[in-house]
Amino acid sequence: MSATNYDLLVLGGGSAGFAAAIRASELGATVGLIEGGTLGGTCVNVGCVPSKTLLRAAEAQYARSHHGFDGVPSSDGLPDWPSVRRGKDELVTRLRQERYQDVLASYPAIHLIRDTARVERGPAVTLESGLTLRAPKMVVATGSAPWAAFIPGLAEAGFLDSTAVMELKERPSTLAVIGGGSVGLELAQMFGRLGTAVTVIEREPAILPGEDPEVGAELGGHLAEEGITIRTGVTIERVERNGEYRIITIGGSLREVFTASELLVATGRRPRTSGLGLESVGVGLGASGEIVVDEFLQTSSSGIYAAGDALGDPMYVYVAAYAGAVAAENAVGGDRRKYELVAVPRVTFTDPAVASVGHTLQEARAAGHQAIQSRLPIAYLARAAAARDPRGFVTLVADEKTRRILGAQIVAREAGEMITEPTLAIRHRLTIDDLTAAFHPYLTLSEGIRLAAQGFDRDLGKLSCCAS
Repeated sequence: MSATNYDLLVLGGGSAGFAAAIRASELGATVGLIEGGTLGGTCVNVGCVPSKTLLRAAEAQYARSHHGFDGVPSSDGLPDWPSVRRGKDELVTRLRQERYQDVLASYPAIHLIRDTARVERGPAVTLESGLTLRAPKMVVATGSAPWAAFIPGLAEAGFLDSTAVMELKERPSTLAVIGGGSVGLELAQMFGRLGTAVTVIEREPAILPGEDPEVGAELGGHLAEEGITIRTGVTIERVERNGEYRIITIGGSLREVFTASELLVATGRRPRTSGLGLESVGVGLGASGEIVVDEFLQTSSSGIYAAGDALGDPMYVYVAAYAGAVAAENAVGGDRRKYELVAVPRVTFTDPAVASVGHTLQEARAAGHQAIQSRLPIAYLARAAAARDPRGFVTLVADEKTRRILGAQIVAREAGEMITEPTLAIRHRLTIDDLTAAFHPYLTLSEGIRLAAQGFDRDLGKLSCCAS
């Protein structure tokens, strides 16, 4: 391993770092990929993959007694949590090996360096082992970590973050979740379906505060039907510990006290940028530690680029991978490709799931559009009747004059599988008529996109179930 033979140094072995390293190697560069922790980053190790497989396990448990079909026996009973957790760990281990470690073998120009690093001028890095590595360009892709908002007594009482809660040796009997965003709600429903009594506490007026209020209201109603207690628009006055229990006191007009055996704090994530020496080499950081970059992802320090969660929101693995590739192309080949976040979809993997992209009606009007909206209840779809699952809706937002699609909000069992079509519609400036003219297979949830588009001009109640 030479200190001088790299064309590009990449700090971080997650999705953004891997994308940067692979793209640079495809462009003919030799890459030093530096990772001091677990290879694969947040998504495969402690984020998307483990949480989603646990959610599916919880869904299987719930369906044993909540399937809605006559003649199909129902059964109940608590799951074997250690076995569920072990299955999650085995999947994470396999994917980390297959999708990251094994992939490196296909790129001889990428050299994995398992060490921690501090950024120096040059650009260069000094490893904890003492070796200094240099390259003309560098991409910082060090990811993010769970962040806990300040609450009196929280640190002293002790709490779990989204990583630690999935590693519990025993399933908690009661769980309080501070934070009603995507992560908090996914884990709340997962534990609730596995037999834990769950309370969600959110300071904003509605859960999923970044979504249309009607989306949060719809999902909140379904979670409440499953027995999850939800308190919104409240402030936590303090957290205390009494033996093995945490006591959470919330104030406001409805003063309440909740007791839980475990406390999960899911109030967001922050870029992992402290302690790297970035400020000392002139890299500008924002208020939350995010790296400030220009449209080509170059920082304020010449030759240093950044990508992924280190940039701050939106913290999605697909955005991180895109940013990594853009940063690498610009670092190796010159600043030619702009970092453009157009029509970025987001998904909350609850059941029903929530997916959205683009503007809500209110956002579109605030942006100057003559916006109109069409909302289709999922219950209208024949697929919903066949599956005995009428929950949710599809909302499309369009410009009344141009008829271009401006946004979509979906609450449905497979909302994440349905959001790609509206995403492409926004990106490629498609119209209401483009969606209604496209063939959509009958008895699919995606048919709801076409019907919602038809709803701008027609009374859907006057159409047969498969009319065009």
